[in-house]
Amino acid sequence: MKKLDIPALEIFVAAVEEKSLSKAAERENLVTSAASKRVAELERHLGRTLLHRHGRGVEPTPAGALLYQRAKAILRSVQLTEQAINGYTLDGQAKIRLASNPSTILQFLPGVMGRFLAGRSDVSVDLLEGHSYDIPRMVAEASVDIGIYHADHPVPGVASFPFRRDRVGLVVPVGHALAGRSELYLEEALDYDLLGYFPRHSLDQFLAYAGQTLSRPPNVKLQVSNFETRCRMIREGLGIGVVPEGIARHYLSSMGLALLRLRDDWAERQFYVCVRDTSQLARPVDDLLKALTAPQLQGE
Repeated sequence: MKKLDIPALEIFVAAVEEKSLSKAAERENLVTSAASKRVAELERHLGRTLLHRHGRGVEPTPAGALLYQRAKAILRSVQLTEQAINGYTLDGQAKIRLASNPSTILQFLPGVMGRFLAGRSDVSVDLLEGHSYDIPRMVAEASVDIGIYHADHPVPGVASFPFRRDRVGLVVPVGHALAGRSELYLEEALDYDLLGYFPRHSLDQFLAYAGQTLSRPPNVKLQVSNFETRCRMIREGLGIGVVPEGIARHYLSSMGLALLRLRDDWAERQFYVCVRDTSQLARPVDDLLKALTAPQLQGE
């Protein structure tokens, strides 16, 4: 007996949902005649009428309604199978897609990934850099397997777990008028030009997040996303800048910079690890999730 044809099921499901063969054909990138032929072949194969055709379009028969429900489950299973297979490289190794914001990549991931990959010759990791506001969406849409982002609270729509905390501080050149301060509010630095980026990445997003703590927007003449480049620009007197404290400390002595603690509440950040669904994780992905959410090691 000839087996059910996946492309035929796809066009049948589309026809039921669109209530039209022509719209279904457009959705599946086919001409209408080809879509109609596939449904007709499906009906011949099953020996049942599946769609009533009328002037307003199509609607499923009782047999068609049953097939629609079963076909949806079949196509979903095929999709999940394809996604699972895509989790492996061409030579059959497990492949994990991990998205993270730059702060985490620089501050926390080297040690964690070094321990996780030690002795795992059968696993590879694709590490993608992204913005915290975008990473949960990437996980929810299955563009990546695991994401790391920072936010005040876990983002809905994904399963999130606490990861690490950090602080951002204000970096100024040694000899700057503020360099003698040990800590301050950002409000106290608004008389000086600032270099972007900021927490929440763009100035508009930052102001929406922290604007109530500032009497006026900072004067930003230059946006610099790379942390090392930002510190070099600060050294050259192009402005002062907000930088994660753990990253800034790498450049203080070599570039003649000073790090001031920001007293603003928003200066402390919580990072989360997120996955789409903990009940459907492949074993390598589940292993990495456990490694990322394990109790933090001393000094890491």
